[in-house]
Amino acid sequence: MENKFGISKNVFVLGLVSFFNDVASEMIYPIVPIFLTSVLGAPVAIVGLIEGIAESTASVLKVVSGWLSDKLQKRKPFVVAGYSFSAISKILLSLAFSWPFVLFARFIDRFGKGVRTSARDALIAESSDTSTRGKSFGFHRALDTLGAVVGPLIALLAIHFLDNNFRLIFFLAFIPACIGILLLLFFVKERKKEANLSPALNLSWRNLDPSFKIFLLISFVFALGNSSDAFLILRAQNLGLSVTLVVLAYVLFNFTYTIFSMPAGIISDKIGPKKVLFSGFLLFSFIYLFFGLTKVSLFLWLLFPFYGMYMALTEGVGKAYISNLVPQEKTGTAFGIYQTTIGLCTFFASLIAGLLWTYIGVSAPFIFGSIMAAISAFLFVVLEKKIKIAKI
Repeated sequence: MENKFGISKNVFVLGLVSFFNDVASEMIYPIVPIFLTSVLGAPVAIVGLIEGIAESTASVLKVVSGWLSDKLQKRKPFVVAGYSFSAISKILLSLAFSWPFVLFARFIDRFGKGVRTSARDALIAESSDTSTRGKSFGFHRALDTLGAVVGPLIALLAIHFLDNNFRLIFFLAFIPACIGILLLLFFVKERKKEANLSPALNLSWRNLDPSFKIFLLISFVFALGNSSDAFLILRAQNLGLSVTLVVLAYVLFNFTYTIFSMPAGIISDKIGPKKVLFSGFLLFSFIYLFFGLTKVSLFLWLLFPFYGMYMALTEGVGKAYISNLVPQEKTGTAFGIYQTTIGLCTFFASLIAGLLWTYIGVSAPFIFGSIMAAISAFLFVVLEKKIKIAKI
C-alpha cells in the first residue's frame, strides 16, 4: 500500500489534488472579505453572514454524501463532483457585482466541498494502514496547506500586476482548480467494493458510537467559538495592515500550518491523538485571546504562525482520530456527521462573531472564542478516559 514516502499512491495524488484546489481557493479567500467591504460596500456583519451560510451549506451535505458513499461503497465520484462545483464557483465569483452574488458563488463553492469532503477523507482512511493514518492525513493537510501558501503569493503578484483587479484574479483561480480535477480523474484509483445494503440513513444520537459522541460533543463546544478565518483577516486590516501585508500574514499562517501538519500527524501516531488535540485546543484559546487584546499590529506576525501551529495540531489529527473511533464501513458517515456539526456551528459562530464585532467591539468575538476553546479543552481532560478506539 505504501510508496517510498511511506504513504499510498492515492493519498499522495489526493494531496496533489488538494494542493491545486487550495492554490485556486486561497488565491481568492484572503481578498474576498476585503472585496466585499471595500469594493462592494458590504458591512462586516454581512461578511459573517456569507461565511456562515456558505460553511453551513457544505456541512448539511457532508453527512448525506458521507452516508451515500458508505452505502454505495464508492468514494471517487463524490470527490470528482465536489471539486468540479468548486472550480465553477471561481468563474461565478469573477462575475459578482453585489454581495448576494458573492453569497451565491460561495454557496456553490461550499456545495462542492460538502459533496467531496467526507468521501475524500474516507478514501484517505481506506488507503492507509491504521498505524499510519495520522501520517497520511498529516501529509494530505500539508500539501493542502502548501496550496494555501502558494495561492496567496500568486494573489499578491496578481494584485500588483493587475492593479487590484479582484475579478480577474477570481477568474484566473479557475486554472489550478482544473489541474486538480484532471489529476483526480486519471491517477486516483478506488478498489471495487460491494455496495452496503444497510438501512436508510439514521442520524439518531442513540445509534452513534459512544466514543464518537463524546468527541463530537467536545468539538461542538469548540466550534461555537471558532468563527471564520475571515475575521482574522478583518482584524489584521483593523490593526492597520495594508491589503498586501494582510495577504502576507495569511501566507505566513499557512506556511507554518504546512510545516507542522505532517510532524503533528506522525507525533499523534506515536503518542496518541488525544494529547495532540488537547494541545491544539489550548493553543487556540491563547491565540484568540491575544488576537482580541492586542493593540499593536506587529504582534500579528507572531499570532498568525501560532495559529498555523494550532491548525496543524487539530485538522489532520482530528480526522485520523475519528477514523479510529468508528468501524471502517461507517467512516464516511462519521466524517459527514462530524463535518456537518462543525460547519453548522461555524455558521452560528460566524454570525455571533459578526454581531459581537458590530455591536460590542472588535475584541469581543476573539475573547468569546478563547473562552469556548478553554471549556472544550477542560471537557477533553474530564471525558477523555471514556473515549475508546474502535475494533476495526
